[in-house]
Amino acid sequence: MTKEKQFVFGHSNPDTDAVVAAIAYSYLSNQLGYNTEAIALGEPNEETKFVFDKFGYEYPRVMNSTNGEVSSVMLVDHNEFQQSIDDIADMEITHVVDHHRISNFETANPLFYRAEPLGCTSTILWKMFVEQSVEIPAQIASLMLSAIISDTLLLKSPTTTDQDATAMKSLAEIAGIDYETYGLEMLKAGTNLDSKSTKELINMDAKTFDMKGNNVRVAQVNTVDVNDTLTRESDFVNDIQSEIASENYNLFILLITNILTSDTTGLILGDDSAIAVFEKALNTKVSDNKASLPGVVSRKKQVVPPLNEAF
Repeated sequence: MTKEKQFVFGHSNPDTDAVVAAIAYSYLSNQLGYNTEAIALGEPNEETKFVFDKFGYEYPRVMNSTNGEVSSVMLVDHNEFQQSIDDIADMEITHVVDHHRISNFETANPLFYRAEPLGCTSTILWKMFVEQSVEIPAQIASLMLSAIISDTLLLKSPTTTDQDATAMKSLAEIAGIDYETYGLEMLKAGTNLDSKSTKELINMDAKTFDMKGNNVRVAQVNTVDVNDTLTRESDFVNDIQSEIASENYNLFILLITNILTSDTTGLILGDDSAIAVFEKALNTKVSDNKASLPGVVSRKKQVVPPLNEAF
């Protein structure tokens, strides 16, 4: 009996892991008897485009809504409805594989839910392939390797675990890739920001959080030259102020992260009281809308938790 088709997808404004995890989980699920299709909730960013071009893999269909094609879905790399497909509230969620906090999430029916505090969703999926004794095709291994490199910044991020390193080495062996050489090439490709407008950049990798009733937006871009990125500072500030006005954000944080030095400069705008909370939480000072954040590379581990606590 053929099972009803399901979509598998990561979060909106997808990064490399969000798209790759959907592809990997869809493949694994189909090997286990499901009928799934991986889709993406947005166009590829520069890094993701580099990865898919490099390995000749077709990018999934881009969709904002299921358009009535399915009635149930599987989520990867997210669980919060505000980060999901537009009609997620109308869908039955049968599976979730994620490495983020669980927030604003509930279902009417029991489901398969796997969440682990690892650096990358693709690491969890690598473990699931091993547990199910399903062989990973070399092309998909290349994509999963790329996702781990992306999420862990080539194992330099504080979110990195020993399991991420083990998965990366295993996938590199399957794919026949020198992950250190390739990883640096991939990360540098993802820092070419010139083709994007500042408005696009502040929404390319951004998430919204409700922190004790405060509407907080945290965006991040990676670069190899922070000063070069800040030559467009006035445009960034104008676009951020427009977003604050239209979306009623109390605080908007743009993290500009140097992937070579593992340091960040933040552009911080919003209510004076919210900015004061940011300064306390991150132990820094905001001057001319900017804050120095040495050693900070992870939004999930180094920015959001102390902000939540401070609020």
